[in-house]
Amino acid sequence: MVLVTGATGTVGGEVVRALPAWLPAGMGVRVMSRDPARAAAMFPGVEAVAGDYTHPPSLASALRGVRTAFLVTARFDGDGDDDAAFVAAARAAGVRRVVKLSAAAVLDDGADDLITRSQRAGEEVLRGCGLEWTLLRPRAFMSNFLSWAASVRRERTVRALYGSAPNACVDPRDIAEVAVRALTEEGHAGRAYTLTGPQAVTAVEKTRELGRLLGIPLRFEELTAAQARAALAGRFPPPLVEALLASAERQRAGAKAHVEDTVPALTGHPARSFHDWARDHIKAFTPAPDPAPTSSPGPSPASAPAGTGTRRPAP
Repeated sequence: MVLVTGATGTVGGEVVRALPAWLPAGMGVRVMSRDPARAAAMFPGVEAVAGDYTHPPSLASALRGVRTAFLVTARFDGDGDDDAAFVAAARAAGVRRVVKLSAAAVLDDGADDLITRSQRAGEEVLRGCGLEWTLLRPRAFMSNFLSWAASVRRERTVRALYGSAPNACVDPRDIAEVAVRALTEEGHAGRAYTLTGPQAVTAVEKTRELGRLLGIPLRFEELTAAQARAALAGRFPPPLVEALLASAERQRAGAKAHVEDTVPALTGHPARSFHDWARDHIKAFTPAPDPAPTSSPGPSPASAPAGTGTRRPAP
């Protein structure tokens, strides 16, 4: 049995979808979730079990009969407690191999935010656990940019910090393929893989590419740090807000622009580009058709609400 944690998330879900084609006869897939009903609905035919890193009996049950496990932890507390709880249960259950989703920022000397400290602590747990381990260190997921979809659909506008700052973001499908290989193949034990896309791309360039695929002009609106903090505060607790802002500052300084060849080296195909990812998800960004014109005049430009950032068309 292969156990996948984080299956209702972005990368975990891609791992579950990819695994069946790689498993030998007699091996199955099990997903662990705090909401197994949701996981079961997402993956019909896959065994879904309840599990919580803070509840050791649930981990013991989820890991029964498991040979390899994909580990995703997202309770960023700086000390790796969830990783330690999972590894202790895995060791007791006789698990052979754990593949952990970490982050490329662990290698950034200037990264000392809560998220990065938590990932480093989790990596240390894996390194000393006595099991076979593999660490996956991706740059930003391309799927993160689905957060732009609503403003693109409604306003034909992308809003983001630091529009000229490059990031070698990676398609979650490529992360998942590397994960599946590490879970099912030999030769990956004790390895740490930094995963990137084929080029570093800025937010302005992503906006331009989305506009090309949609066939409409899109506008890029650069947020100030204060505006970004206010927007993030509506979604995340303060420590994570500050961690995300610190991450953006490192990106502006160029820390996330380096491209690795790990994905093509391990998978045998080029890493997917932002164009590839955006083309495959373009429906999420597609605006509704303009309403049919009426005889009554619309609002004048002067009555439209003013924007909150510095606007410029995506070149």
